[in-house]
Amino acid sequence: MNLHPIPPEVAALMDLTPEVAAALKAGRPVVALESTIISHGMPYPQNVEMARGVEGIVRDNGATPATIAVLGGRLKVGLTPDELEKLATDKSVQKISTRDLPVTVALGHNGATTVASTMRIASLAGIRVFATGGTGGVHRGAGQTMDISADLLELARTDVCVVSAGVKSILDIGLTLEVLETQGIPAITLGSDEFPAFYSRRSGFASPLSVANEAEAARVLHAKWSLGIGGGVMLANPVPQGAEIPAEEMAGQIEQALSDMNALGLTGKDTTPYLLGRIVEITGGRSLETNIALVRHNAAVAARVAVEYAKLGQSTVPHNTMTAQTGP
Repeated sequence: MNLHPIPPEVAALMDLTPEVAAALKAGRPVVALESTIISHGMPYPQNVEMARGVEGIVRDNGATPATIAVLGGRLKVGLTPDELEKLATDKSVQKISTRDLPVTVALGHNGATTVASTMRIASLAGIRVFATGGTGGVHRGAGQTMDISADLLELARTDVCVVSAGVKSILDIGLTLEVLETQGIPAITLGSDEFPAFYSRRSGFASPLSVANEAEAARVLHAKWSLGIGGGVMLANPVPQGAEIPAEEMAGQIEQALSDMNALGLTGKDTTPYLLGRIVEITGGRSLETNIALVRHNAAVAARVAVEYAKLGQSTVPHNTMTAQTGP
């Protein structure tokens, strides 16, 4: 098999679990998973239970899971049980995006990766499919604050497919779709002509593109990168019908959470963790149940996309030849 080794300087900073290293070396399907949802997205112990369950779902659907984080300045692609527990319980773990990676690595810090930084590390490791809960986007009121998630810019330049339940419904979905179009990022909905809204299957916005199933999604990825069109793909996977909270019901709860956040004067990367946590409180835990359901659903879909993509040939996938590492 024609393997594409990653640069030695990157390999020197990256640790792969034996399971992930073997899968990548053999060209088997691998699905990246983020770690911010573990450290900042859900309370303990639901976060650990969710993470372990999601990894199991990826395996059950034919792919190898690779939960990504930065620990002690090392890029971790796949986590041990102890590392997962640390992310879930250690309050010193920082939420890090792509801009934070150099500092976190250089100073030996611990970081839970966002969508953007997970994409970047996954790409460095040769992983093309990534499952998360919801993608970042344009925040409400961005006309004044210019608060636009780095997830969108990372999608424009990093060759990874992000499977999510759409952009988080606390954001401005309409403006997010406009930015995705401007950046040339395919926003594709699986099995629907309407773009989903994270907790809800319907957002009121038509999906720019759609595919019927995972095999079609994989063919889109293969065609895009075979044509030399760089950048990622957003594959929006609507939350399962039985788990959704209808958009009209969520609207008032989101507005209350936004009002509470503004009263506290929170800005920047602190906003999303606060809002998600506040919505859990306002909904009496219902939003947490929906969040877990959609993450599990996205993991299954991402695994099936990765399996189908692997069937199409590996000529456009940058695999690495790294062996598993346990330290620097």
